[in-house]
Amino acid sequence: MSDSMNRNERLRSSIPLLGNCTRLEQIHKGYSSDGKYIVHDNNGSPQYILRTYSIDQDKNKRLEFSRLKMMEKHDVKCSRPIAIGVLPEQELGYMLVSFIEGNEASEELPLLTKEEQFNIGFQSGLELKKIHQVICPDIMKSWDERMVAKHNRYRMEYTKCGVAIKNEEKLLSFIDDRLYLMKDRPNLFQHDDYHIGNLIVKDGNLSGIIDFNRYDWGDPIHEFVKIGVFSSEVSVPFSVGQIQGYHNYSEPGDEFWQLYSLYLAMTLVSSIVWVLKVKPDELDSMLMKIQRVMDDHDNFELTVPKWYSQFQVNV
Repeated sequence: MSDSMNRNERLRSSIPLLGNCTRLEQIHKGYSSDGKYIVHDNNGSPQYILRTYSIDQDKNKRLEFSRLKMMEKHDVKCSRPIAIGVLPEQELGYMLVSFIEGNEASEELPLLTKEEQFNIGFQSGLELKKIHQVICPDIMKSWDERMVAKHNRYRMEYTKCGVAIKNEEKLLSFIDDRLYLMKDRPNLFQHDDYHIGNLIVKDGNLSGIIDFNRYDWGDPIHEFVKIGVFSSEVSVPFSVGQIQGYHNYSEPGDEFWQLYSLYLAMTLVSSIVWVLKVKPDELDSMLMKIQRVMDDHDNFELTVPKWYSQFQVNV
């Protein structure tokens, strides 16, 4: 019996709810160190997603599990928390959540009409609004204090990393001139990885949101940076739809665009540091994304990206 079959058998026999499952199918996508599996029921249909993780992560994972319960309470379209536990003999913790049918939006959107893409974006904006109803329950440092400290750390590492973003002086001065905008911004629940790789689409509609494992607390506008770096590259109609859905069909005001462009600019700096540490072989790909963002904003002379201002909504 292979190692993977051995491991799967151990998991099936150790986790009570897996007694009737016929198959564990490992998922290899994503950057998380968690083990991820689709659990198939006795009819062969996907039933749960199983995540396994190092037992020392148990406290954090129980917090994540409780956040999923919060999302359920607010009727957010996402995986429902089913069970959580530890397997001491395997030095693993595990979490079971409901399976959401469909494919990643990143795969589905290019196959759909512009109207359908816009509508899925709009639905994702409405769901994001629901996510942001949850106020931070704990005493936490202010958003701007945490973000300025984080940015300064990334800035220091960026300076030493040996890679320079083209027109970096414009980018860095844009950030420096606007850090004050983060003052008094709210600490609300953030998915913190809200992009088309974590949104599931089925039959031309949003069927759910996955991967809440990077959740955080802070300014809800920060969620939109993934649109600028990732989602708009695949689907502008979706990206415009998400922003307009979030704002209930109305145009976002200047405050939104000022903060959006500040957070996006800061993300470009941190992305270089992150990719060099985690996925150095993807540096060229990341530099291309960064250049696209710089072009979208005319090296941050524009706060509203061209892909948004030039889009015509015909729906």
